[in-house]
Amino acid sequence: MNDLKIPNHVAIILDGNGRWARAKGLPRNMGHVEGAKTVEVICEEAYKMGIQYLTVYAFSTENWNRPKEEVDALMKLLRNYMKTCLKTAEKNRMCVRVIGEKSRLDEDIRNRIEELEEATKNNDGLHFQIAINYGGRDEIVRAVRRLSRDVKEGKVSEGEITEQLFDDYLDTHGIPAPDLLIRTCNEQRISNFLLWQLAYTEFYFTEVAWPDFTKEELGKAVEAYNHRNRKFGLVKEE
Repeated sequence: MNDLKIPNHVAIILDGNGRWARAKGLPRNMGHVEGAKTVEVICEEAYKMGIQYLTVYAFSTENWNRPKEEVDALMKLLRNYMKTCLKTAEKNRMCVRVIGEKSRLDEDIRNRIEELEEATKNNDGLHFQIAINYGGRDEIVRAVRRLSRDVKEGKVSEGEITEQLFDDYLDTHGIPAPDLLIRTCNEQRISNFLLWQLAYTEFYFTEVAWPDFTKEELGKAVEAYNHRNRKFGLVKEE
């Protein structure tokens, strides 16, 4: 890895937990449990590799449409993961932020998110963003509403609105755009993830299901990223 250019920010769509479990004759929830363990491993390996920002798509706005039993299991897993993530963050000095519309989450989960973000906000290790109840379109609509209120109240004039200003109204404000997006389990779409932020991002798709994603697979993605023709973070024009 020493001779490779390491992307500053990697975003990952964690796909294939359910299919992984089904292939092994296990309940779908076991796939999510194993997927959560993989997140812990990849956080540590990403930072060792030199990646500074890692954003994972954990639960989308559309995931509420899944069977209630599965959603309830995911929420239980999320509660447990918040505790685990706090311990991991303390050990690795990881700075954690949760992006997405949090108001639909139960109060105890919102409280755990707040505690996690507050406890880790000054950490100088990996910047780790978890997208929960997140949708790219929803994020943009919420940003437009906030910006519209500020314009109406005279805090911002129409002439001041730029791409850079709009960035400040997004959930990811202060976070650089991803250099590389990874999606597992051979799905080749972005599924309403970081629609604004992915404008110049390189995409990497792998057949490997998320629970089987390893540091070696992460290395393959970074190696593929190095074969892309980029300059100053943008694709070169020939």
